[in-house]
Amino acid sequence: MTAGEFWRGRRVLVTGHTGFKGSWLSTWLVQLGADVTGMALEPYTDPAMFSLLGLDQHLDSRIADIRDLAAVQAIVAASRPEIIIHMAAQALVRESYSTPVETFNTNVMGTAHVLEAARGADSVGAVVVVTSDKCYENREWVWGYRENDAMGGHDPYSASKGCAELVTTSYRQSFGDRLPVASARAGNVIGGGDWADDRLIPDMVRAIEAGRPVEIRNPAAIRPWQHVLEPLSGYMMLAERVFEDGDRFAGAWNFGPAIGDTQPVSALVERLSRNFDALEWNVDTGEHPHEAHFLKLDISKAVSELGYRPRVSLETALDWTAEWYQAYFDGQAMLDVTRRQIDAFTG
Repeated sequence: MTAGEFWRGRRVLVTGHTGFKGSWLSTWLVQLGADVTGMALEPYTDPAMFSLLGLDQHLDSRIADIRDLAAVQAIVAASRPEIIIHMAAQALVRESYSTPVETFNTNVMGTAHVLEAARGADSVGAVVVVTSDKCYENREWVWGYRENDAMGGHDPYSASKGCAELVTTSYRQSFGDRLPVASARAGNVIGGGDWADDRLIPDMVRAIEAGRPVEIRNPAAIRPWQHVLEPLSGYMMLAERVFEDGDRFAGAWNFGPAIGDTQPVSALVERLSRNFDALEWNVDTGEHPHEAHFLKLDISKAVSELGYRPRVSLETALDWTAEWYQAYFDGQAMLDVTRRQIDAFTG
């Protein structure tokens, strides 16, 4: 069975569907013929990819807060999903310093609410909980973190993702005979359609629109960069395997780029500056809260057991990202642009 055949007509609940990654995933699933229900807050940026693509016309969009257990249970009961891909989150490290309690409520209790609602639904055959590469206790190692390394987190965001992994493990171990649950940990994703605050690509796009240099906080920080479609392909692959054989595939999985695509922030800025007409950049020398300097994932498990492989190079990912935003600046139909990039990725 091909991926398209598996997803055609499949009832899928995507939490966080109004966000950057959620919009890309929802577009892809709809393109494959899935029956998609989305559950999330209203888009929190303006512009927002979800709105630009008109996704509310292509799926059943439910606006709800995952911190509300009753609301989550009602949507799960009404949509009767066969697969849940849980991505709704407070997703920003720096924001977590300002709103630590909200971050923990959303990322920890929100995850518990989704899993509890899934536990009470006899339709659910697989749950994939998406956390983050920052769930690991960061020791500034030069080698990649593996799935059996310790959870941790200096900042509230990272700690909340480690806690979400513990909640997921608890549900898997306690109720796994009836609820196959996996977790997915991905690196730093890039791609068109992201307008979140305090992220590298959106900061560059805003600087372009304002006609000013972009301020870069940590140019030497090293991250596992990948196009947004890379981890999404991993989540879908994992969901399919868990649905078909939960005993074997329920567990934790890393999805990251090829080794050579773990690069410092400065390398991305220099490369994208060429795409964006030599955009100028400066180092922001102000005081900033702690962020990890070195972060890398070991994806050996996904490669050997799932057959996962990064499909596009970082160079291609950067080209596609620049092309998406340029199409936006040119007033093109962004749903068509997004679908074309999905076709290029899968072709």
